[in-house]
Amino acid sequence: MHPKPWHTVAFLVLASAALTALELPAGTRMGVPAASLASGVAALSLMAAAAVLGARWRFVESIFGGLDRVYVAHKWLGIWALGLASFHLTFKAGMSGWETAVILPLPEGWPRFIRQLSFVGLMFIVLLALNRNIPYSVWRWWHKLSGPLLVVVVLHWLSFKQPIALDSPAGIWLAFLSAAGVAGAFYKLLLYPLVSRHAEYQVVGVRPGAAAMHLELEPVRDGIDFQAGQFGFLRMNVQGMREPHPFTIASGSGGKGRVCFEIRSLGDFTGRLIATASVGMRADIYAPYGRFLRRKEARREVWIGGGVGISAFIAWLQDPRAGSFDKVTLFYFFTPGRDFPEVPVMASMARERGAELVPVAGGASDPAFVDRIGVICREAVPAQIDVAFCGPSGLLAQVSRTLQANGVPEANLRHEFFEFR
Repeated sequence: MHPKPWHTVAFLVLASAALTALELPAGTRMGVPAASLASGVAALSLMAAAAVLGARWRFVESIFGGLDRVYVAHKWLGIWALGLASFHLTFKAGMSGWETAVILPLPEGWPRFIRQLSFVGLMFIVLLALNRNIPYSVWRWWHKLSGPLLVVVVLHWLSFKQPIALDSPAGIWLAFLSAAGVAGAFYKLLLYPLVSRHAEYQVVGVRPGAAAMHLELEPVRDGIDFQAGQFGFLRMNVQGMREPHPFTIASGSGGKGRVCFEIRSLGDFTGRLIATASVGMRADIYAPYGRFLRRKEARREVWIGGGVGISAFIAWLQDPRAGSFDKVTLFYFFTPGRDFPEVPVMASMARERGAELVPVAGGASDPAFVDRIGVICREAVPAQIDVAFCGPSGLLAQVSRTLQANGVPEANLRHEFFEFR
């Protein structure tokens, strides 16, 4: 059982509110000033936790069940931090009767400036992160400011008069989270490129398609060991293409050998990559990440891939360590004329492994999907069908409704989040 984003947000907010209340006189714990103070504590706690999640530490990924889940929680932590910080800024977090003191005195005028800077910076970072119209190269570099911004917010906490002593439960809570958050932020900013697991690769094959590309690379020295269904961050060592992007590794778990990516033009970076990739280019791959792995023990398997989400299932089909595929049905959702890999290629791949392929060109309401999934659910026990999905969120919602209408429990549908941004 892994925590969901709302679990993380709720725990941090409730813990912050409870610890803040302990520092206040009993008769003042329910007013607007107390709520404003608790909102400020919670906002800092959420920002620090977001920095920890953004560090890509392995133990954090294990707790949440995959880096895709980590990034969804990271996003919601930022959104709630901005909301709570707005409430904290609007209403005064103080009243008569509170014993207040400054933990870290600063020159006159600086505490107020830092307070304004911390809020404006947080608002800018969160709104920037949610804006999909900003080119990724610009977004990435601006988002790096979230680490230094956290330091500014911590300085705001330390430099204002407040009723929370550093050695109190609430003070220890904030100090611990702040230290962890700053460590995570600067690890990601400075140390991650040096100490994280990565290897240098060279492009040895490029097969273009309609606004898509099959990219094959082999290690220059030692490669990366991974499991089928995991993904890596691909960083091309070419001027103007050095921003790392996540892609599912669409090849068998060969460990030290070649790796393949199925890349579709979905933005400025992928468009440039498809247009310029050539044999001989060098790249760094930071991997492996993700927990989207096949459950070989399932009595009946249904795989559903939409668009470039088919990459995970290509890796499963090509896994040399995989077991039988005779209980597998793979639904391949694609747009006619934009199928990549092409349907005949996928059909040949599935046939070689003994799996059933069902191409679906008309969306989740297409009879090719609706009728076949209905037959599968009548032939097998719906509660014993394991459904793995990788594709756009809109398709996921439609597929989920169809499965539930056929008696497949919601818990049997597992998926990887399709987008990080």
